[in-house]
Amino acid sequence: MATLSVKPSQRFQLPDWHTNSYLLSTNAQLQRDASHQIRQEARVLRNETNNQTIWDEHDNRTRLVERIDTVNRWKEMLDKCLTDLDAEIDALTQMKDSAEQNLQAKSLPLDVAIECLTLRESRRDIDVVKDPVEDELHKEVEVIEATKKALQQKVSQAFEQLCLLQEVRQQLNSDHRGKMETLEIDRGCLSLNLRSPNISLKVDPTRVPDGSTTLQQWDDFSQFNKDRGEAEMKAATELREAIALTIAETNNELEAQRVATEFAFRKRLREMEKVYSELKWQEKNTLEEIAELQEDIRHLEEDLRTKFLSLKLSHTRLEARTYRPNVELCRDQAQYGLTDEVHQLEATIAALKQKLAQAQDALDALYKHLARLQADIACKANSMLLDTKCMDTRRKLTVPAEKFVPEVDTFTRTTNSTLSPLKSCQLELA
Repeated sequence: MATLSVKPSQRFQLPDWHTNSYLLSTNAQLQRDASHQIRQEARVLRNETNNQTIWDEHDNRTRLVERIDTVNRWKEMLDKCLTDLDAEIDALTQMKDSAEQNLQAKSLPLDVAIECLTLRESRRDIDVVKDPVEDELHKEVEVIEATKKALQQKVSQAFEQLCLLQEVRQQLNSDHRGKMETLEIDRGCLSLNLRSPNISLKVDPTRVPDGSTTLQQWDDFSQFNKDRGEAEMKAATELREAIALTIAETNNELEAQRVATEFAFRKRLREMEKVYSELKWQEKNTLEEIAELQEDIRHLEEDLRTKFLSLKLSHTRLEARTYRPNVELCRDQAQYGLTDEVHQLEATIAALKQKLAQAQDALDALYKHLARLQADIACKANSMLLDTKCMDTRRKLTVPAEKFVPEVDTFTRTTNSTLSPLKSCQLELA
């Protein structure tokens, strides 16, 4: 016979069963309500966060675009500043080279002036005079030294300004490279999107890197570089104008002094030619006077010889008449006449001797003065030759070196067919 087996477990009451079912239903409803609430909140959160993310991404994209525009605008300003700076560096370099060429060109006028002063040291005797030509030559040396000093100062200033411009250019170039790298980075960031393959999470991306600056500091830095560049370019432009003015002024001063010096040379040469001509005229007249005086001396000597013969004759007659005999030895008219003739001849001979001595003294004085005249003529000729050589040397200042041919060579020869008094004296000295 079968038996009833009872499961050995707790037995619940029916109310418990109903309560359990009710609780399960109630809890299920509550859970569904809570889930529904969470789902609604999640949907709201998703919508809000999606909108926030979209707008944040849009705003940041806009900020990137604006930042790119700002950086690009600064880059373009730096581009223009660098271009202007390079042009100013080239212009100042050319002006500095021009000043150096002008400075080097001043060596020739200085050499010529010193050569002229050296040549004129060969003057002799009374012609070694401190004349206007020497004053103008010394003044010319002073003017050249002053112009060289002024040009050297401008060259030094130009070199210093070029160093400053190069320094500013390096700063601007560094700032420009930074702007280029920033533009490349920001444009790369702007091109990224959610489907870009190279996006990833980074370690602490919100950190503030060392060396970070504020926007104001960044703007002030670029503005300072730009302002300094413009200031240095302005200073360089003013320096270029000052160099050009100095070159023009020094050239004008040197040209004016050259004209004044050569005018003094020409005036001095004309003065010496006039004196030289006067001395040559005096020499000619002196030689003629010497010739006439020598002729007169010969006549005086001939007259003296004649008078001595006449005196001998009178003496002989008187002596012979002393031998008249006795009473015939009387002092007759013949005796008186011969005696008077002897006295007259002795007085005449004494006068002729005195005049002959005076004539010889005058001849000696004429010869001495002629020697002085000829010595002074030689000095004048030498001085004119030296000044002519100086004038010929000074042609280097106006004639190109490749076309310069000396008109007065070492042997003082000339190619002119007609010789001037100056050229004639040069040949006499040679």
